[in-house]
Amino acid sequence: MSRMGKITAWCLAIVVSVYLESGAAAQEKPVAPSVSPEKQKLYDLLEKKLTNVQFKGNFTVLGRDPQGDLPKETYTIKSVKKLPEGEYWLFTARVQYGGKDITVPMPLQVQWAGTTPVITLTNANIPGLGTFSSRVVIYKGKYAGTWSHGEVGGHLFGTIEPAPEKPDESDETDE
Repeated sequence: MSRMGKITAWCLAIVVSVYLESGAAAQEKPVAPSVSPEKQKLYDLLEKKLTNVQFKGNFTVLGRDPQGDLPKETYTIKSVKKLPEGEYWLFTARVQYGGKDITVPMPLQVQWAGTTPVITLTNANIPGLGTFSSRVVIYKGKYAGTWSHGEVGGHLFGTIEPAPEKPDESDETDE
């Protein structure tokens, strides 16, 4: 897999870093005047479920015939916080790639299909990584969606799990 493909898969995995269980109770927070109590509960639950999680799954690259097992991906999401304006959220994710280990904050749009979050990027520039588009649906501890980076694109899917207490510093996330 090329470096561009691995970076693309990583970015989209971060985008899919939402974990929302239907019907679970959220912690009480003051409700902003422009947000309904029901929507505020979804926001609170999304923030809670996105704290210290790992996304573990697979991705595909369209036009490539998968030989054997699909490439695996694992990404650590430190937190997600609702930004004051619009439907944007600040995703903070640990990126391990090519000998680098950094934490990157990214403002990403989350739209809602009822109570289901959908991460939406359209030609979004992520500094140092490039321009990406994606649509990723999150439901009951799983994620699935599509991604593109220029002429390259594919699918991604997997599960969302609690992050280990102490991540292994030597792990690479783009194998």
